[in-house]
Amino acid sequence: MSVVIAPTAVVDPKAKLGKDVRVGHFCVIGPDVTIGDRCRIEDHVSITGLTRIGNDNQVFSHCSIGSHPQDVSYRSAPTRVEIGDGNVFREQVTINRASEKEDGITRVGNQNYLMTGTHIAHDCSIGNRIVLANNCMIGGHAHIHDDVTIAGGAGIHQFVSIGTLAFVGAMSRILQDVPPYVIIEGYDAKPRCINTVGLKRHDYTSEDIAVLTQAFRLLYRQRIGIEPSRVEMFKTGPIRPVLRHLFDCLETTSGGRAGRGRDRRKKAA
Repeated sequence: MSVVIAPTAVVDPKAKLGKDVRVGHFCVIGPDVTIGDRCRIEDHVSITGLTRIGNDNQVFSHCSIGSHPQDVSYRSAPTRVEIGDGNVFREQVTINRASEKEDGITRVGNQNYLMTGTHIAHDCSIGNRIVLANNCMIGGHAHIHDDVTIAGGAGIHQFVSIGTLAFVGAMSRILQDVPPYVIIEGYDAKPRCINTVGLKRHDYTSEDIAVLTQAFRLLYRQRIGIEPSRVEMFKTGPIRPVLRHLFDCLETTSGGRAGRGRDRRKKAA
């Protein structure tokens, strides 16, 4: 099937466009861009840099993908943006290419829905089936794992990791890692409960929900500590994978700076 490019769009002849791609009016597509099959690029979109976009993505108007990272140390290195399949990027989403401080790639997975005004900073890794509501701000080097929902206006600090199936409430300020399976909200954000609704929607068993709820009580109600909670939970019967995953993530967090497991940089001399 043929590619359709609006007459007012500027598409570099070196750009690689797949089958049945549609490019709207006043778009700018750079020479190092690859766009997969059946993508829809609406009006006034800018896609630049070393950017690869997979199949079946829809990019709404005034999005900017692949521009320089907002990092004063960046010196025009050939870093990248890599985007998977089946994503929706609503109006004014911005996704920056990576800096030179990790592996040089900003990643977005598959089947994500990014609402208006969402910002994905340099070196972020965004998983699959994630919903980011309007005006979410994702700081550099953040990792968001699969099936996470982040409500409108939330701010995610750099190097934060958000565990799978977590739910972040609107207008929250996230300075530390978010454990998997929990609901967290507030300024500063605090874990409130297990994300029971999300777990049920993803077909987790009642036994999984029960052990996670019990672990949550030990960790955030009784506050007996990670290791005592682990010992208490692991001695009560078969160790369910969700429980092991929860405590593995908490252990990783405790090994980083300021509650961020991936933030292990040395302090400046």
